[in-house]
Amino acid sequence: MAAYCGLTSSPYNSGAMIRDQGISRAGNRRARSTAVELAWLWLRYQPESRLARWFHERVGEARGRFKRIMIVALARKLMVTSWTMLRKARWVWC
Repeated sequence: MAAYCGLTSSPYNSGAMIRDQGISRAGNRRARSTAVELAWLWLRYQPESRLARWFHERVGEARGRFKRIMIVALARKLMVTSWTMLRKARWVWC
C-alpha cells in the first residue's frame, strides 16, 4: 500500500555506501496526497492514539519542513497499518 502511494524509501547504493534518499514519490499522486490529508485528519481527530503520540514526541514544537517530513512519515505508517489490518481481516472473512 505504501509503495502504491509512493511513500517508500528510495535507496542509493554506490560501492560500500548504502543510503536512503527519502521517499520515492513514484506511486499514485492522488493516493499520496490523500494519505497525507488522512494523516493530518488523524492528528486532529485521534489526538490520544499511539501514532499521534509518536508524531508529537518527535516533532514537539517544530514547524516548517521538519513537520512536513514527519507528516509524510505518519502517512506511511497509517498506510502500512491499514494494509496490515486489511490483510488480517481478509482471512477472517474466508
